[in-house]
Amino acid sequence: MAEPMKLGAVVITMGNRPDDLRALLDSVARQDGERVEVVVVGQGVEITGLPEGVRTVSLPENVGIPAGRNVGIEAFGPGGTDVDALLFLDDDGLLANGDTAELVRQAFTADPKLGIISFRIADPETGLTQRRHVPRLRASDPMRSSRVTTFLGGANAVRTKVFAEVGGLPDAFFYAHEETDLAWRALDADWMIDYRSDMVLLHPTTPPSRHATYHFNVARNRVWLARRNLPAPLVPVYLGVWLLLTLARRPSVSALKAWFGGFREGWTAPCGPRHPMRWRTVWRLTRLGRPPVV
Repeated sequence: MAEPMKLGAVVITMGNRPDDLRALLDSVARQDGERVEVVVVGQGVEITGLPEGVRTVSLPENVGIPAGRNVGIEAFGPGGTDVDALLFLDDDGLLANGDTAELVRQAFTADPKLGIISFRIADPETGLTQRRHVPRLRASDPMRSSRVTTFLGGANAVRTKVFAEVGGLPDAFFYAHEETDLAWRALDADWMIDYRSDMVLLHPTTPPSRHATYHFNVARNRVWLARRNLPAPLVPVYLGVWLLLTLARRPSVSALKAWFGGFREGWTAPCGPRHPMRWRTVWRLTRLGRPPVV
């Protein structure tokens, strides 16, 4: 009989939500099946007072979400290879059910080409899932599981073979679109991504714009995402569509100024290595309902 999949979990924190973090760690400890080993990465803070067995890595400064998660990956060996899959969980989230880890094991075991699973995020008070938390264009029914083309950064599981094959998250992004960058590279390497409504992370409803650099980072990283991953003819189409969508949402003057500042930096600053996806990957994204022009 095959050994059950070994799971780890990566949590990054700035140390400002100790009660939420403890509740999350308790929910991981209550998972059915074999123990999920946890690494907590402190972003510019020393983490203390955690449950026995939880490992910590303290960074001297806040290096951003993707770089912090990459540090957590490496805490499980090169590319996370000490385990078969890693859960990435927001420090103010909570696993709603005790069977999530077992469901992850079952999903990865049943489908050898499944590389990434995106969990459903639900508000702990209302139980509602925001439309933006369903990683597909047809997002009206969050209870419908499906194949998707991206995933949610703080509520997911990734098979560590994906990191071994395509690398980790893009450190320089700091915040925004780093998940899509990894997703596109994984899809181009013939991995699949599932959104699973039965794997639930409870998380308070908060607007993404709460981050001070939200509009700047969203625009800059959108350009980097295109420059790094899209075939040359699709780069202006993709960015043109998003420019029009941004203007259609009628952001405030200050938000629009920040957005255009980020958009400009996306073209002038280095974006990292360019590996344009194959045209058959473009076709796969299109068949999955999200062509890489929107």
